[in-house]
Amino acid sequence: MSENKNPKFKVSPWLIYGLILGVFLLINVFGNGFDFSNPKPTTLSKFYEFLESNQVDKVVFSNTKAQVFLKKDALGNKEHKNAKNNILGDLNEKGPHYYFEIGNTELFQKELIEAKKKGLINDYAKEPEGIWGDVLSLLLPFLLLGGLWIFMMRRMSGGSGGGGGGQIFSIGKSKAKLFDEKNDIKVTFENVAGLEGAKEEIQEIVEFLKTPEKYTSIGGKIPKGALLVGPPGTGKTLLAKAVAGEAKVPFFSLSGSDFVEMFVGVGASRVRDLFKQAKEKAPAIIFIDEIDAVGRARGKNNMSGSNDERENTLNQLLTEMDGFGTNTNVIVLAATNRADVLDKALMRAGRFDRQIYVDLPDIRERKEIFEVHLKPIKKSEELDTEFLAKQTPGFSGADIANVCNEAALIAARKDKKAVDKQDFLDAVDRIVGGLEKKNKIVTPEEKRAIAIHEAGHATVSWMLEHAAPLVKVTIVPRGQSLGAAWYLPEERLIVRPEQMLDEMCATMGGRAAEKVIFNKISTGALSDLEKVTKQARAMVTIYGLNEKLGNITYYDSSGQSEYNFSKPYSEETAKVIDTEISLLIEDQYKRAIQLLEDNKDKLIQLADILIEKEVIFKDDLETIFGNRPHEKIIEITTE
Repeated sequence: MSENKNPKFKVSPWLIYGLILGVFLLINVFGNGFDFSNPKPTTLSKFYEFLESNQVDKVVFSNTKAQVFLKKDALGNKEHKNAKNNILGDLNEKGPHYYFEIGNTELFQKELIEAKKKGLINDYAKEPEGIWGDVLSLLLPFLLLGGLWIFMMRRMSGGSGGGGGGQIFSIGKSKAKLFDEKNDIKVTFENVAGLEGAKEEIQEIVEFLKTPEKYTSIGGKIPKGALLVGPPGTGKTLLAKAVAGEAKVPFFSLSGSDFVEMFVGVGASRVRDLFKQAKEKAPAIIFIDEIDAVGRARGKNNMSGSNDERENTLNQLLTEMDGFGTNTNVIVLAATNRADVLDKALMRAGRFDRQIYVDLPDIRERKEIFEVHLKPIKKSEELDTEFLAKQTPGFSGADIANVCNEAALIAARKDKKAVDKQDFLDAVDRIVGGLEKKNKIVTPEEKRAIAIHEAGHATVSWMLEHAAPLVKVTIVPRGQSLGAAWYLPEERLIVRPEQMLDEMCATMGGRAAEKVIFNKISTGALSDLEKVTKQARAMVTIYGLNEKLGNITYYDSSGQSEYNFSKPYSEETAKVIDTEISLLIEDQYKRAIQLLEDNKDKLIQLADILIEKEVIFKDDLETIFGNRPHEKIIEITTE
């Protein structure tokens, strides 16, 4: 027995508007009732001929037009054969048979009176003036303006839902998407690799909602909220999706920008409606992604006017989270990568009791993330996830997902059946450096200059203890760079001055090599100069690593200093800062030149190999320089 599925017919409001307008038009056209006659046009002189020959039975006229009804015996004449059929093609005996335009109505009426007295016509009548045309002409502009206004309001209020302009009345409603156990949420904590500390705290909130008596029995209270803070791509939203998949309670998800609207008071209204819905379904979880869209610090000097819509939305959010009308059993999760700009009132305990920092994954966590993203990919058996984790320092979870996808695309492009180690290395190069441009025109002289520059980086970094170990060097243009060198930086929790100085010296190795070999410098070191300048400025003004300035920092973790028009130091201090930054960079530049002078023959030999092969690896440097001093081995320990 088959089910009879009859889809519901949805009536569009615009169809209703069209029908109403059509009815008005029909009434205006057929003001005296519906008529299927098909009168033929004629002239006033012809009408008088019909009248004199006693063929006219009746005349109905208005101020502008007259309709002629012929007698039955006159319909047999050949001259009236075209006037016999109506609009349906049937014999038209009733009429009207002809119509014509009249000029002077009073004169025409007098002619009809005389004709009736003479017996030339049986009857005549004047049509009453219809009022529907005037009514329609009066109402039509208002109907069109009303329809246009409803259309504009529906478009501005975000969508086609709610027929008949219903969006106008629901513009203050929350746009949160509700997830519950009936929704198809596949993400769980098993899909979230790494982030052990963050998962533990988030999982505790889920368990509190599942079994609240476990905590309340000893006097514990449900936390009001948790703020997920961290760089982009580290898995903040993924954690929230896992909560939606794990929790057996309603989960409301929306973005901070969903509160923002062009109408005054809409943001605060949506906050009220959101918490009202959550309270009705309590216990429940609200997740606000990118909360900095509405949670920015309120300024003392309001530049946008006294009634700032964003601040009103924030005030309502603060009140709902912890005010007199506090909603119980409603937990608020929020995510942002700009915690420094959030309002202090939003960050305090009682609103967001917990601030969970979601950092970039370390080498062990990267291995776990690779294992998660490699599950749907057909990979070769000898592929080592530990090697991949070592090759991707500083990568976020989103970056690793992108590496896996790029590797699969590269393997498919090469018609491979499985993704191997080289595909992943190519994917890392593609993401970090950009696409290779082998067809770029480079002269032999420029090619040698690029090779010397890159060989200088490789040589200096090989000789320094704290510089990052080299992986490979290429002079094939990639992205916006003419050449590139890949390093495997050591993952440190703290950085010492000698480590930063070694990194600066290695960065200046490219320009120093040009100076040593050609006794000339070029514009190719722009990115190197930008990097070392930032490092030197950080040493002097942020980390307090300069002896002349001492233990002082001008860094503002709250992020408010970027809105100030004045510097936090005097003009004399500014001169000292500029001098110290310049001294730091020039000292490392001279140090790099001295290292390259001592190893000039090996530098030229390395550049020649680079020109020949275009890409060299760590093995080539070992052949020329021998084993690298201070070599460190990275091992992944698992508990």
